[in-house]
Amino acid sequence: MSSDVYEHCADSMATTKDSFRPSTIESMDSTSLISRRQPVLFQSSMALLFLAVAVSIGVLAAPAVAQDNVLTGTSNGVTSIRIAVADFKPLAVADPQIATFKQTFDTTLYADLASAGIFDIVSKSLMPPGNPGTPAEIQLQSYSNAPASAAMVAFGSLGVTAGKLVVNGFLFDAKNLQYPQVLAKQYSEVASADSVRLVAHRFADEIIYRLGGGTPGIAETKIYYVKVLGGGVKEIWAMDYDGANQHAITHLGTISISPRISPDNTRLAFASFGKYGPQLKMYSLLLDRYVNFPTGSVSSESPAWSPNGNELAYAAAPNGSFNIRTADSNGNLARQITSFRDASSPAYNPKTGAQIAFISGRTGLPQLYIMDSDGSSVQLMTDGGYASSPSWSPNGQTIAFAWDRKYGPGAPGGQDIYIMDVATKKWTQLTHDGGRCDFPSWSPDGRHIVYANSLDGRTDHWRIWTMLSDGTQRRALTDAAADMPNWSWK
Repeated sequence: MSSDVYEHCADSMATTKDSFRPSTIESMDSTSLISRRQPVLFQSSMALLFLAVAVSIGVLAAPAVAQDNVLTGTSNGVTSIRIAVADFKPLAVADPQIATFKQTFDTTLYADLASAGIFDIVSKSLMPPGNPGTPAEIQLQSYSNAPASAAMVAFGSLGVTAGKLVVNGFLFDAKNLQYPQVLAKQYSEVASADSVRLVAHRFADEIIYRLGGGTPGIAETKIYYVKVLGGGVKEIWAMDYDGANQHAITHLGTISISPRISPDNTRLAFASFGKYGPQLKMYSLLLDRYVNFPTGSVSSESPAWSPNGNELAYAAAPNGSFNIRTADSNGNLARQITSFRDASSPAYNPKTGAQIAFISGRTGLPQLYIMDSDGSSVQLMTDGGYASSPSWSPNGQTIAFAWDRKYGPGAPGGQDIYIMDVATKKWTQLTHDGGRCDFPSWSPDGRHIVYANSLDGRTDHWRIWTMLSDGTQRRALTDAAADMPNWSWK
């Protein structure tokens, strides 16, 4: 049984089903007897005995090698740019909306740039007085000199005219007094709280693109996730990248899991429990309705989009054991590409589409593997423990995954988020001693990872967090009862 399916089908039972590893079972509720990630394959003591024997005689390969740091978008030696973000100047003080709009805009722009992972943001307490709204009003030396000591300054104005929000944004080089202008943008949208956030996101993304080496910003991206509701119901929800605007996508009244957004952001694939167990469903965000995705009477789950959006990989269990299939984006031309005892959780290399990472317990406990997209050239990536939930970085060089490296009775440690360099199989642990972590998903700029975390492992205690891809700047995006995040491609 697929680990994704097992952990969620257990939730439909009346009693609490989540637990820690056996080493912490004494801290659980008396009814918490089924592990969140323990497939039927590994429940018996005979399976664990087989694993121990296999390890002792060297049957299992040990290719993964620890490393202090895997280079990512935030750890490649680039020096952070010190930037000052001035509060925008209101253009129509008499308008009753301006004060609220201005506060929302200032807060959103500052937060977007602070979380980008490439800036050293000047503290508001160190900013010079005043709110320059135009190039003629800014005194660059007051920003470049101590205590601000800024290299760049973002500033501008905001107003409402005839029901339209008008924003003028500038980015200046504080050290270049002769030719300081780096960016000048004007935005005009229907005046509303949502449009204020949208414009702030767009301006932030423009700044990040200009100063971040030509990599587009993520302030306009979305995160899709599972929302745990009452009565064992789980629906697919969406939110902005920063946790704002949380709202429901599905209203099926059952258990829906594994949301995956298409590369063009138009369709959402996910699995939902029905007559035949979990089956793939497809929701069109353009049509605002479900569209056909045939899987017959076969249990299927954990969809993954190819980078061109023309193909999906997913786990299917025609004979009770999950293996990986591929099909076109309409569910046609399906073919099975693995023939293991179990294989699930596929993830395409988003750079090339030529490889798929996946999880399989073919040798015992679930391990991370990669293979060519036709199922050939299978490689074992992890060296033991309990691996799950792979997510490939946008540049195709690194895989993030959840890993309990010392899984078993009495073992120290826990389930954390790791990243692995695909070429060298060297890994870095990103989370430490923060409870159970699972389902990492990369941002499209490769600088951030979103993931699920629960301090005690209970289903209704999982929350979605984000961090830089070097493991720093962690912060929660949701309250409890949110799980399985998936970051949009753009």
